[in-house]
Amino acid sequence: MAHSGSIRASALALTLGTIAALTLSPRPLPAQSTTAPAAASAAPLDTTVPDLSTLVARPTSELRDVIERYATDRGVLLRRYDAPYSAERRERMRSFYRGWQARLQEVDFDALGLEGRIDYHLLATRLRYELELLDREERLFREMEPLIPYAGKLVALQEARRRREMPDPMAVAETLDAVVAEAAAARRAADAGLDGRDDGVATSKATAFRAAAALESIRSMLESWYRFHAGYDPLFTWWVAEPYGRAVAAIEGHIEFLRERVVGIRAGEDPIIGDPIGADGMRADLEMEMIAYSPAELVAIAESEFAALEAEMKKASREMGYGDDWKAALEKVKTLHVEPGRQPELTLELAREAVAFIEKGGYVTLPPLADEVWRMEMLSPAQQKVAPFFLGGEVVRVAFPTDAMAHGDKLMSMRGNNVHFSRAVLHHELIPGHHLQGFMTQRHNAHRRNFSTPFWTEGLALYWEMFLWDEGFPRSPEDRIGMLFWRMHRAARIIFSLNFHLGRMTPEEAIDFLVDRVGHERANAEAEVRRSFIGTYPPLYQAAYMLGGLQIRALYRELVESGRMTVREFHDAIYEGGTMPITMVRARLTGQELRRDGVPPWKFAGDVRVAAGPGRE
Repeated sequence: MAHSGSIRASALALTLGTIAALTLSPRPLPAQSTTAPAAASAAPLDTTVPDLSTLVARPTSELRDVIERYATDRGVLLRRYDAPYSAERRERMRSFYRGWQARLQEVDFDALGLEGRIDYHLLATRLRYELELLDREERLFREMEPLIPYAGKLVALQEARRRREMPDPMAVAETLDAVVAEAAAARRAADAGLDGRDDGVATSKATAFRAAAALESIRSMLESWYRFHAGYDPLFTWWVAEPYGRAVAAIEGHIEFLRERVVGIRAGEDPIIGDPIGADGMRADLEMEMIAYSPAELVAIAESEFAALEAEMKKASREMGYGDDWKAALEKVKTLHVEPGRQPELTLELAREAVAFIEKGGYVTLPPLADEVWRMEMLSPAQQKVAPFFLGGEVVRVAFPTDAMAHGDKLMSMRGNNVHFSRAVLHHELIPGHHLQGFMTQRHNAHRRNFSTPFWTEGLALYWEMFLWDEGFPRSPEDRIGMLFWRMHRAARIIFSLNFHLGRMTPEEAIDFLVDRVGHERANAEAEVRRSFIGTYPPLYQAAYMLGGLQIRALYRELVESGRMTVREFHDAIYEGGTMPITMVRARLTGQELRRDGVPPWKFAGDVRVAAGPGRE
C-alpha cells in the first residue's frame, strides 16, 4: 500500500531523531604524523594494536597444528579430485578420512589439556560425518543414475585428465558419440516412465531436479576438460570437435527435458523444488552438531517458543491499540519504512546505536578495529530473490528496492525492511553479531573455523537478539514487534525446515506457514523458503538460529546467573573459543571432563514431550 511523502518524511524524522539521540560519534582514526618521531616512545599509540602479552600467555590446543594439517591436506585432495559425483573421488576421500581416524586413535588422549581434548572430539566427529556424507552422495547418485546413465563416461574423462593420462582422440570421439545416443535413449525411458509404461524409468520430481543439476555441473566440467586439449592438439581437435559439439547439445537438451518434462518447470518459472534428506540424514546431521534431541522433539521446542512469542506479540499489539490482533499491529509497523535512498543512512544510525548500547552495558569486549573496518554494500534485485533482508559480516549487505523492480516488489521490499524490523536485526548481522564473530574467529583459535557450524554462528547472533531484549533494548511496542517478528520467524524456520526434510511439509506449505503464521510478505516468504531448500545451505542451517540461541541462553543461565562468570567474561570466552557445536562450548566454559569415547549428551531444554499425532515420532 502506498504512503504519502509527508507521512514517510515525518516517520523518518521521528525515527532517525530518536535514534540519533542514542548513538555514538564515529571513533576517530589513530592519529597520523607527517614527520618522523624523535623516538618510538614519543609516537602516539595506535589503539587498535592489542596488548601482545595477553596473546603470548594465551593457552593453546596441542592439536592446533594437527587440525590445520588435516584441513590443508583435505583441501588439496578435493582440488585434485574435482570431478562431480566421481566414484574415484569418493574412494580416495574415504581412504583419507579413515586414515585420519586411525591416526587420531594413536593420540594420547589422556595427556591432552581441555583445549586439545575439545579439538580431538571436533575432529573425530567431523571425520565420522564426512564418511556419512560420502555414503549419502553415493545413494543420491544411484537414484539419479537411471535418468543420466552416461554421466559416468563423462566423469571418467576428467578423472583420466587428473591422473595425467593423455587421451586417445579416436576413442574419446567414440565415447562422446555414444553419449549422444544414450542421452536420447534416457529421454525416451523417462518419457515412458511418466506414461506409466513397464519399459520406462519412474522417478520423483526431486530426483529429476537433482539429476538436472548434476548434469549442469558435469557439462561445466566437460567444457573445462575440452578446452585443455582443443587447439593445442591438432589430432584431438580433428577427431573430437564435432562429436563434442553434438554431445554438449545433447546434454543441454537433456537438462531442459528433465526440468520441463519431468519436473514440470515451464520457461521463465523459478519454482522451489526441495530435496529432503529424510530421517537417516537428519540423524547424521544432528549427531554432527551434538544435538541430543530427535527432530520431533526439536519441532516441539520450536512450537513452545512460537506460542510464547505470540503471547508477547499480543501484549505489544494491545499497547499499540490493536487489541489481540497482532497482525494488524504488525501491518502498521511495516508501514514505518524510510524513503527510497535512505536505507544506508538508517543502517549507519542503527549500527551506531547498537554499538553504543553494547559498550554502555559492558556486555562484551569490542576491539576498536572491528568497529572501524565494517563496510556497506547494496543487494541487487537478483540477490534479494534469495536474501530479502540484511546479510552481515565485515560487509553488511543492505536490502531495499531499486528503480528496476516491479511496483509490487518495491512495496514489499520496503515493508519487509521497515525501520523496526531493521533495528531488530542489524545487530545480528553486524555488532555484536556476525561481523564481530568473524573478526574474533580470525584472531582467536582460528584453526576451529574448520569446524564452522551455524549453531554457533547463527545461534550466537540470535542469542544476542534474546539478550538485548532482556536488557531493555526495545524502546517501544513497535520495537518489540520488530524483534518478536524475527524471533517468531526463527522458531518457524525450525518447524518448516525439519518437517520438510522429514517429508511432512512441502515448500508451498512452508511459504503459506510463513505468510499465515508469522506475517511475512509472500515474496519474502518465497525467498526464505527458496534459500532454505535449493541446496545452498545445509539441511539444519535454518533450524540452527533459534536452537543455537536457546543453547547459549541455557548456558548463560548456568554460568552467569549462577555467578560463576560475569557477563563480559561469558561473552568474551565464547568469541575467543572459536566456532564449534554449543555442546563443546559448554564443555570448554565449564571445564567439563571429556573422555575419548564421546561427549556426554546435553539436554539444554530439559526433557521434551512430543504430542501424539500424524507424522510424530
